[in-house]
Amino acid sequence: MASPLISAAEVQWITAGVSFNIRNDGRQREDFRALSVQLGVITQATGSARVQLGETDVIVGVKAEIGSPDPDRPDCGRLVFGVECSPVASPAFRGRGGDELSGELARALERSFYPGPSGRAGGVDLSTLSIVSGKTCWVLYVDALLLNIGGNLHDALSVAAKAALADAKIPKVEVVQGEDPTDEPGYEVDDDPQWFSLYLYEPDYEVDDDPQQAQRLDVSRVPLCVTVSQIGAHSVVDLTAQEELCSSASVQVAVDESGVVCGLTKRRQKGVDPSVALEMVEVAQRSAAKLHAALAESLGGQQAQQMSVG
Repeated sequence: MASPLISAAEVQWITAGVSFNIRNDGRQREDFRALSVQLGVITQATGSARVQLGETDVIVGVKAEIGSPDPDRPDCGRLVFGVECSPVASPAFRGRGGDELSGELARALERSFYPGPSGRAGGVDLSTLSIVSGKTCWVLYVDALLLNIGGNLHDALSVAAKAALADAKIPKVEVVQGEDPTDEPGYEVDDDPQWFSLYLYEPDYEVDDDPQQAQRLDVSRVPLCVTVSQIGAHSVVDLTAQEELCSSASVQVAVDESGVVCGLTKRRQKGVDPSVALEMVEVAQRSAAKLHAALAESLGGQQAQQMSVG
């Protein structure tokens, strides 16, 4: 991705401002830019959200389809993440220019949202997406589109993905009797001694289209990603595109609503001293609490309005 140009004097100016706890846009070191969350922006999707964090603009859509569970999690559903970089966000994304960034972002979302080996730990409880253990489940395709990149892309994408999952309404599914009236799923053996035939009967599924019968996902344990960066000797959150060029090291911390750290990833080449890393994690926990509160307030208001309309 093409980076904005910045001079040595601008780097010195931004670094000096951070040292005095005054940034170019008037924020302090631990302040986020204005956050805007819109639910239901894609009518054809199971759930969707558009998030604008400063100049960064992303859309996430969730599509639910019936599929097969993973063999190692037979009683759980699945999440599949995909990220697309729009050429509108940067000319560098034309053709296959955004493939590397797309893969990095998709992996980051998977690390944050996927629960432990049981499928029931932090993140989305995948056991609620099971239909018939070992045979069928809901597969949620979480696809993101980057419309504009104005810094702190990972955090904005994390908020948008959680909001879209919170907006998703999973239809009610009823497993009905298949062709075999006695056993479902079952089989039938041909009695002809000349041939041996085995006919399998799979269950049928009836999907209820009534939105009142649909269930929402519990996203209360889904963490949000907070990127804490070093500018000079100070830890800063929610960097703009220009500020990112002044950062020497960054740590991405996944923090849930209770303040528990669920994961940590270091970015950029420069190492981080252990004492500084602990300070960055504490900054992430304080900032995540404010981010979770802002998202919960926005989701609560919009979902209440949806219920009153529906």
